[in-house]
Amino acid sequence: MTGYEQKRWMRRALRLAAKGFTPPNPMVGCVIVKDGVLVGEGYHPFAGQPHAEVFALRAAGERARGATVLVTLEPCYHWGRTPPCTDALIAAGVARVIVGTRDIDDEKRGRGSEILQEAGVAVEVGILENQARAVNEAFFHFHECGTPFVTVKAAMTLDGKIASHTGASRWITGEAARTHVHRLRAQSGAVMVGVNTLLADDARLDARLPGTVLPRQPLRIIVDSGLRTPCTAAAVRLARQSPGEAPLLIATTEGADAGRAAALSEQGVEILRLPCGPDERVDLAALMRSLAARGIISVLAEGGGELNASLLKAGLAHRVLFFVAPTLLGGRTAPTPVEGDGLSSPGVAIRVDELKARRYGQDFALSGRIRATRP
Repeated sequence: MTGYEQKRWMRRALRLAAKGFTPPNPMVGCVIVKDGVLVGEGYHPFAGQPHAEVFALRAAGERARGATVLVTLEPCYHWGRTPPCTDALIAAGVARVIVGTRDIDDEKRGRGSEILQEAGVAVEVGILENQARAVNEAFFHFHECGTPFVTVKAAMTLDGKIASHTGASRWITGEAARTHVHRLRAQSGAVMVGVNTLLADDARLDARLPGTVLPRQPLRIIVDSGLRTPCTAAAVRLARQSPGEAPLLIATTEGADAGRAAALSEQGVEILRLPCGPDERVDLAALMRSLAARGIISVLAEGGGELNASLLKAGLAHRVLFFVAPTLLGGRTAPTPVEGDGLSSPGVAIRVDELKARRYGQDFALSGRIRATRP
């Protein structure tokens, strides 16, 4: 198999990987090729289900013997909720395994490849490695840093407004962009908003993809220092109607009203009391540590501008994702994606690297890695 063919098939495996709803597991795709022909493919759909290699081997059947396997992440060799993929590959008699990137865990890194090689399977590692790591950006960050990977997401007009001066924000972007956001929610460990956004939009904060049965909902988080969330809010009603299926956590301060906390708890809401930060609001760093302890590897922060500014100021945001609609709202008091006090000059602005643009209907999504945020 030529280098061009390796990259071609690995790109297909990467596209498959992106279909999964896997937190806290990584997203993995796998294709099996024999004599230049695709004979099997699969991806890891969600935690607890078989891994990508197993689905691909099932599809290939006896055709897997002597074939080449291309998989985006190094095959696992240990028992977890599913059997080792190395055992399945060896039993199927594959001749070669091409890996996008190694596992992040130091104790596991390279061991899967070694086991395959000891069984006589040829192994090559590092094909489209940057892309393979990017698919699991949150997974690698979490296991390297011990904190959730935070994406700051906003939908805004061409003149930078996330709502009109009256607070109306439905809908800034079109259906294609909104559908993609629901997919991102389903692929995230948690979705987070500030209480002002909740009060303005009364959003449910769940993931909804018509025609798709989602294996799980993200943890829904409202950052509400003063417990202003009403028991009648749509997000609270969903927690009451679907206990355990659409969990809702309100992060508040240690001094928040006990009566309000009790009333919300009765509706199925989890109240998490945290210390105050320097601004007398919820200490967001403490919140991230609490989420990490729960195994939440990624957070999609959907605003608004004050929460986004606080995350950036605290150095807790890692990626921005701004959807831009070809419309203009104007208004000197209309809210923007990042508010707070702001920075003093362009010279000290937070930089965004690896900027990418993608179109969804009439809207554009601009995304990039935050280079440096300073507490």
